[in-house]
Amino acid sequence: MARNPRLLQSVTVLAGVAAAGYLSICGWLYFKQRELMYFPQNTRLGSDMTDYAVDRGDVVLRGWRLNAGREKALIYFGGNAERIENMRESLAQWFPDRTIYLVSYRGFGASEGQPEEAKLFADALAMFDQVAREHPKQPIAVIGRSLGSGVASYVAGQRPVERLALVTPFDSLSETAQAHYNWLPTRWLVRDRYDSVAHLRGYFGPILVVRASDDDVIPPANTQRLIHSLQTRPQGLDVIQLNGADHHNIGQYPQYGQALRDFIH
Repeated sequence: MARNPRLLQSVTVLAGVAAAGYLSICGWLYFKQRELMYFPQNTRLGSDMTDYAVDRGDVVLRGWRLNAGREKALIYFGGNAERIENMRESLAQWFPDRTIYLVSYRGFGASEGQPEEAKLFADALAMFDQVAREHPKQPIAVIGRSLGSGVASYVAGQRPVERLALVTPFDSLSETAQAHYNWLPTRWLVRDRYDSVAHLRGYFGPILVVRASDDDVIPPANTQRLIHSLQTRPQGLDVIQLNGADHHNIGQYPQYGQALRDFIH
């Protein structure tokens, strides 16, 4: 069969255009990813509305301290776009015997700067160390929700966290992004990877995982891979699923607060 040179040329041109377009999308996502990954816009508030700070030298991180004066402490790392101040009343009631610390990530709330993984990790360690100085030789528990589960997992692998609660967590943010955008090589494009599976290999305390049955942000497979990676550890692992809950409303379920209270004494 004779080849049609014009058809072959047209197909070649179209394939080249498609490849160029695909590569352009990949490049755009690579360089714009932090603008697409972090959502601080709806969390902004004035520094006068906060009562606690962590001075990082280049920026000041701001938030709140609740139940001041207790011996034991609890640190809460919130989710992406979460207004963590909305958790103050609940946390104070759930944990009356602990001083509770909530500080917004850089670029969120009243905190200065721009968010990126390495800086959020360094900030979280600095915050833990500051809390540890305020509670010398006392236990510090940590709760991390969604994005905060990645931050909390890193801290737990680097510091002596007494107990670790992970709410709607993932195995890694890069794998979660790949699940949402499987037509792109997302796992290779994502720079801020938040690899909780790797970070938790260095943690040897008890862990609670609270998952939502109808989570539409973190695919169930990503949470399950994290759980699977933790099941081989000799330390305690509790997993609680709130049926009917989704990624955003899980905190409204009474079982949510009860699970956290039962785990963090």
